[in-house]
Amino acid sequence: MKIYTKTGDAGQTSLFTGERIAKESPRVETYGTIDEANSALAMARAFSNLAEVKQKIFDLQRLLPKLMADLASLEQPALINESHIKQLEAEIDEMDKFLPTLKNFVIPGNTKAGAILDMARTTIRRAEREFYKLSRFEAVHEIDGIFLNRLSDYCFMLMRVEDYFAEKKSAVLV
Repeated sequence: MKIYTKTGDAGQTSLFTGERIAKESPRVETYGTIDEANSALAMARAFSNLAEVKQKIFDLQRLLPKLMADLASLEQPALINESHIKQLEAEIDEMDKFLPTLKNFVIPGNTKAGAILDMARTTIRRAEREFYKLSRFEAVHEIDGIFLNRLSDYCFMLMRVEDYFAEKKSAVLV
């Protein structure tokens, strides 16, 4: 597979299902923002010193192409499903058991990986806003919006785990 087409794109891109659309379309903006979040997750994984966090980020990175494919495909069944949301929720609940109760707003930045996870969280929040803007005019899978919402919560929890356990040099999470 070549990275270039030699045709010139004239401001157009192809969706996964073959349709050509403008690069500045809300659909492309939405899945492009998820791609940005994936890059932030890659940086967080590279900087994390916690094997469990690295693995959770890697597992998430393997799932994000399904979300992007959902948004880059028209009239196709969703690849993201309820089980993906339930998995995120279960892991959020599990991580929460190991962390102190929140009593104040969290100020990110105690660790490099934690700061980058917070960047991923805010990028995903932007993708969620773009998703709902897109949904006003074009067909989308409702499940993808729910997944984006849980995904930002998941990144928040990963940031908290990273910052909390970095001092202890290890985390034992299920």
